Order: sequence, then structure tokens, then C-alpha cells
Amino acid sequence: MIERLLRSEISKKQWRRFKSKKLGVVSVWIFLIIAFFSFTAEIWANGKPIIMKYQGKIYTPVFKYYHPSEFGQEYVAQTDYRSLELTGDDWALWPLIRWGPYERNDKVDFFPSPPTKENLLGTDESGRDVAARLLYGFRYSIVFAFTVWILVSIAGAVLGAFMGYMGGWTDLVGQRVIEVIESLPYLMILVTIASIFRPSLLLLAVIVVFFGWVQTSIYFRAEFLKLRKREYVEAARALGASKARIIFKHILPNSLTPWITMSPFLIAGYVASLAALDFLGYGLPPPTPSWGELLNQAWKHFQIAWWLAVFPSLALFLTLTLLNLIGESVRDALDPRKL
Repeated sequence: MIERLLRSEISKKQWRRFKSKKLGVVSVWIFLIIAFFSFTAEIWANGKPIIMKYQGKIYTPVFKYYHPSEFGQEYVAQTDYRSLELTGDDWALWPLIRWGPYERNDKVDFFPSPPTKENLLGTDESGRDVAARLLYGFRYSIVFAFTVWILVSIAGAVLGAFMGYMGGWTDLVGQRVIEVIESLPYLMILVTIASIFRPSLLLLAVIVVFFGWVQTSIYFRAEFLKLRKREYVEAARALGASKARIIFKHILPNSLTPWITMSPFLIAGYVASLAALDFLGYGLPPPTPSWGELLNQAWKHFQIAWWLAVFPSLALFLTLTLLNLIGESVRDALDPRKL
């Protein structure tokens, strides 16, 4: 009971210290707002009206599919809402960005085209709206980064915990395995797998997790080596607690601080990793919206398409900066020297 009260008081002090870091709090809110707009991007960037009234009926094309024949369009697979003539009481509420991430603007004479009123941030080499692809691309980047972070944390925590707690041959063999994995040519293996299999978000996450759990396990191993001889652990062992209970009930909760501290930096690294893989052509399969793929197009058209370099770079810079500012605030808040 006393230990729980102490932990509660410490947690309250850490939370108050984090809230005192105005830059970190503002970064959290900005990040959450961007994430909200990205994960609800269908409402903000789409080639369909959010809601419309046509010939006396109400339609919600963003949320429901309507066959083209309902609007008198024959021999087409998808309704072209832009070509509908709204007369009389007809009206339509369009998203802020009137283009989806896969739509091509055929009204433009050449691609990539610079920013205009129709495409505020220009188009890519296929005529797709850059603003829409940036907004949707954030979603894929964050899903990838958080998926890898969760899997890496679980694998690293479990393996590092057993190496640090068991010691002896378990630790010795585990460290040799880590050395082997660290010596493997990561990029060459990735290129080979991408050449054999069709890359996907899940496949890329599995590959990154296979190589990424090592650093996390090192942190947890160090914490378990330090904590396994503490008095409360010896007491639990004397009371007959199982090894699994000691590891997951007593030591692991007290060894999470380094993991929490480095998590925002890890997530930022995974966002950058996906952008790098997409830039090299071994990331998400086209035509998936991707910041790295836009930067690759900028590299191919660097003399004429400045917007393909500027806007994706700003999006990547903003995201990484926000995550690093959050990480610095979390690190200061959890610093045991300031308790």
C-alpha cells in the first residue's frame, strides 16, 4: 500500500512537471490535431461532396456509395460528381480539398503542375493532388510507426527481461544472438525481400521489428540486471513467487521509465524510416500516399517541381520536430534527479 501511494505521488509530480513544459504540451495538441484531420481525411480531402441535394433527394457520397445510374451517368464505373449540373434547389457541400489521394486532375496540361486554386500545393507526376496525398500520407506514417513501436516494445521487453533476470547462459546466448542480428546487412535483406514479395505495411513492419527489437531489449536487460537484486524482488522470491510473476509483476513496472522516455524518439525514427524506404522505392506499394514517394518524385523533377520537395519536407520536418519536442518534455518530466 505504501509503495502504491509513493508511486502515485511520484506519478502526480511527473505529470505536473510535464504540464509545466509548455512547448511539449503544445506539441502534443498540434500532433493530435494533425492526426485527427488525417484519420478523418475523407471528410477534408475527397472528390465527392460530403452532403448534397440533387433533384429533391439528399445524398452523402463521402459516407455511402451511389451507383452512377442514380445520377443519369451510364457506362461508367464511378460517379463523377463534378460533372453533375446543380439547378434550382440543388446544392452540394464539398470538402476543403476537392481531390482524393488517387484522383488525377485531367484539366492540367502537364504534370507535375505547380500550385493553383484547384490544387493548392500542386500535383505530382501523375496529376494527383499533393495536399491530399500529404494528408493521407500522415495516416500511413503514423500507423506504421506506432505498429512497429508496439511490436518492438513487446519483443524487446520480453526478451530483454528474460536475459537480464535469468543471467548466466540465457544472457550469454541472448547477447550472441543480438550480435548476429546487428551484423546482418539490413538494407540488402530488405531489398531482397522487397524484390521477392510485394511490399505492404505489415511486411515492412515485420522486417523493421526483426531488426529493431535489439536496442529496446538492451534497455530492458540493463534495467533487469539492476533491479533483480533489489529488496522487494528478494522478498517476492522468498515468498515463493514464480519467475514470471517476479518479472512481469514486480520488476517490469519499475523498469518502464527508460522505455517511456525513449518512445517518442523511437516513433520519430520509424516515421523517418518509412519515408526513407519509400524514397528508395522499397516502401509502400504505389499508389499508396507516401511522403517518401513524393520526395522521390522531387528528386526526379528537381529542376521544375520545387513544390514536390518543399511541402513533403515541411510535413516530415514538422512531424519529427513535434515528436522530438514531446520526447524531450517526457524525458525531463521523468528525470529521477528532479523528483
